[in-house]
Amino acid sequence: MTRAPGRTRRRAAANALGLLFAAAMAFPLYWMLLTAFRPATEIHADPPHFLPGHLTLEHFRRALGTATFWANVRSSVLIGAGTVLVSLLIGTLAAFALARFSFAGRKALVLVILGVQMVPLAGLIIPLYLLLSDAGLTDSLLGVILTYLVFMLPFTVWLLRGFIAAVPAELEEAAMTDGCTRLGAFRRVVLPLLAPGLVATSIYALVQAWNEYVLAYVLLSSNDKQTLSIWLLSFQTSFGTDYGGLMAGATLTALPVAVFFALVQRRIGAGLAAGAVKG
Repeated sequence: MTRAPGRTRRRAAANALGLLFAAAMAFPLYWMLLTAFRPATEIHADPPHFLPGHLTLEHFRRALGTATFWANVRSSVLIGAGTVLVSLLIGTLAAFALARFSFAGRKALVLVILGVQMVPLAGLIIPLYLLLSDAGLTDSLLGVILTYLVFMLPFTVWLLRGFIAAVPAELEEAAMTDGCTRLGAFRRVVLPLLAPGLVATSIYALVQAWNEYVLAYVLLSSNDKQTLSIWLLSFQTSFGTDYGGLMAGATLTALPVAVFFALVQRRIGAGLAAGAVKG
């Protein structure tokens, strides 16, 4: 059975539009990589060249050789891992309580969780800084992690609540009938089925914590404690911007999250689809 000519043309037009949109979205990434590998003389060429010419690793060597690079990598890893682990631990238990138990104020709590996500970041910077200053947690990785949790936990709870609601409660009841405790049923039945949701949620939390700039810039003053997003500022001086070093640094900064995302992207797609249920 052959397709109608009109349907074929519409499909071809939709594919062409999709490719055009994908190219427009990918062009900034292409230009970043091209600038990172270009010699300085070609970066400022006028008119600009859109195809690769001579390539060099000099910008990457200079970026890796900066004084605080590895210390900033350590800070980013600790902040990202700490934010993900704590938000998953607390968020999973809170989401389980919202999905499985009925208690006074349950609906109000869900509304509060949604409301927290609507508060603009700019309106919280000064109160958060004063609060952490009184607690002695400014210029501290722990203070940054606790601050990130304020913004990560509401999303984590809301998303995981949908995943848990999709798991039939009868499975837990059957496990408890066979002798499991409530915690044992959660660990043996719900948690394995929750794996796609945990992956999707952890990627979101990691990307947000890894790329966040404003809070890290305000709360961390020591050069060796700053994150990679702040480290990129070192390529902008009073003499101008080192675009080659900046693009090489941006490539190094984006690479870990991009690789991790590529490894687990199938689970993310399945997880988001599975969690899109009414709880």
